[in-house]
Amino acid sequence: MVDRKDVGSWLEGPSSRTQGTGEWPGQRLGLAQHGPGSVARFGRRFVGLVIDWVVALLTARGLFQVPLPFSEHAATGTQSFIVLGIFAVMNVLLVGTIGTTIGHRIMGLQVRSVAGGRATPAQALVRTVLLCLAIPAVIWDRDGRGLHDKVPNTVIVRVR
Repeated sequence: MVDRKDVGSWLEGPSSRTQGTGEWPGQRLGLAQHGPGSVARFGRRFVGLVIDWVVALLTARGLFQVPLPFSEHAATGTQSFIVLGIFAVMNVLLVGTIGTTIGHRIMGLQVRSVAGGRATPAQALVRTVLLCLAIPAVIWDRDGRGLHDKVPNTVIVRVR
């Protein structure tokens, strides 16, 4: 269950989301400070997300003739939802089975359950729905996990 203490209160300000002296993201979860098994930082996660979105765009272009961004014809609203749908299906299937998307794999990341092991298909589904809503993905806690990871009790870690 997500608690106000996990995300920090707006009354407490940004200091409620920062680590104290000697703390690191993932320490409360029993994760390493650096290297494999540590919480993935924003840069790697963002590049992985961009790679996954490009794969979804190219798949939508190939299967449904959805125009690419910056092309002569802009995509319609329906076509944009096709791309989002492909992105969602990719995430649910790949995270729910092998624990990583194409972008995550390239960046050396994996989605794991906080309880240990790969994320379950149910966790992958909940995580993907919240990720596609976008807002939960930009609200983080002090461990660098967005609400889309906190609700299903998952974390993205480095594997290399």
